[in-house]
Amino acid sequence: MAKRLCPSSAPSQIPNANASTKQNPSMDDLLETFLDMADSPSLSIGLSFDRLIDSTPCDADQSLLIDRALKLGSLLLEAGNRSARKRASKHNSLAWALPPDLTIKVFSMLDTQSLCYAAATCSMFYKCAMDPLCYANIDLRTIVPRVNNAVVSTMIQRAGRSLQSLQLGIVPGPTASPWSCQSLVYTIRNSVDVSSFSWNDKKTRQGKESFILTRTCLNPLSGESGAPGSLLRRLHLYNIERMDKTSLCMALSACPSLLDLEIVGLHVELRQTLMSVSVSCPLIERLFFESSKTGRDDSLKSPTCVDFVNNCPHLTSLALRGFKLPDYKVRILVKGLRKLKYVDFSTSYSITGTFLRNLGSGIGGNLLEVLILRDCMHLKEMEVARFLTAVLSGDFKFLRHIDVSNREGLASEGDWYMRCFNSRIIPLKEVSKERPDLCLLAEFPSEGSFIDIDHMVDSEFHSEVSLPSQLSSHTSDGSLLMSSSESSYNSDQGSGNEEGQDSGYIFFEESSDEVDFLAL
Repeated sequence: MAKRLCPSSAPSQIPNANASTKQNPSMDDLLETFLDMADSPSLSIGLSFDRLIDSTPCDADQSLLIDRALKLGSLLLEAGNRSARKRASKHNSLAWALPPDLTIKVFSMLDTQSLCYAAATCSMFYKCAMDPLCYANIDLRTIVPRVNNAVVSTMIQRAGRSLQSLQLGIVPGPTASPWSCQSLVYTIRNSVDVSSFSWNDKKTRQGKESFILTRTCLNPLSGESGAPGSLLRRLHLYNIERMDKTSLCMALSACPSLLDLEIVGLHVELRQTLMSVSVSCPLIERLFFESSKTGRDDSLKSPTCVDFVNNCPHLTSLALRGFKLPDYKVRILVKGLRKLKYVDFSTSYSITGTFLRNLGSGIGGNLLEVLILRDCMHLKEMEVARFLTAVLSGDFKFLRHIDVSNREGLASEGDWYMRCFNSRIIPLKEVSKERPDLCLLAEFPSEGSFIDIDHMVDSEFHSEVSLPSQLSSHTSDGSLLMSSSESSYNSDQGSGNEEGQDSGYIFFEESSDEVDFLAL
């Protein structure tokens, strides 16, 4: 009987790595040998592989060899690309002259689209571009709808508490100059010609003019005390079709540090928006609000004006375009906001100009530098003449820009249907001579068209969608809020400027159903 071997003399069951290396070529050596074949003619490699396939009689084995060849090629391709990226990243880090902190500083000065392009360049730029400081000023304005809620949320989350500026929505054309009166409201008529855009740009527009931002696009601004909106300084919103007053108010409540607010083409009413700004944004310095439906929003009440004036004392720039604003409400705003320097009431329906009387003397209105009343349908020739006469007499010493141009001419004193196109009582030449530092724009057509005026009025008050109005009490809501010395500015009659009454428009809101178009 054979003796049992002792444990010390039994062969080891653990494989010896060194022995395995000696008996079989290592993976590195094998791969190096395999890579040396890259210099061989492709035809010879192909013929060798064909002979290998032909030497295998079984069809299943042939398929297995082909699959292995494809898998090996894929693995080598992936490994090669990964190594190339590593080498390129190392090269970039050595060749790039700026340290990471300065690179982040430079990236923070780029617009959002350029930043995304830079992030896609290399891994080093990508790491720098992910710093929150690079997203402090987010600009997602486009002329073709291609930004959705997911994109906005991602950008805001990257910024975090570093977010200072957010511009969002559809802008129908190039950004206008600061004193331009060009409308920024997006409609089918003023949408851009997209014939020169690529298919990727145009494909979201197929079927109809649809916006892919919804009422929830600003939700990421809200949250806990560390929410991104807490330090936001500038918020510009353009033509977000489904944005409603509730969503806008919620967004404003999350932005207590807001200084600059611009709203264009949103289906929100003026009164509710001013109330939200009064409560949530006491530091506001600039407000630009352009109505989506010119002349139809007469929701503003005098108590709202007073609250706005009292709660937003730092406002220096106010633009309310396309709203129905009686003169006495305008006067409450202009006289009450004592730091006001820039005023724009273009295309406002009820302004006659009586709010300008004695505006340059005393506190409130005397610091105005820019006054724009372009295309105010009820603006009277006589009030413009009185105002410019006051300018000649020494009032409004800081005024540098006036625009009283009107494509329908100015209204006459007795009947606003009687239009003035070449006034003899407005001292245009005298003002230009006495105040050469003042830019005065008074552009009127050579002849009027009363048919156009009638058509304009009819289209504003008898549109295809009926908007019933409800008259409030006949008692003036502003009579108790104004001094007796200003009562003379509330007596304009026969111009659509019913200043003794306030009418509230009923706005039909869209269904709460919404569809989010997420970018792939």
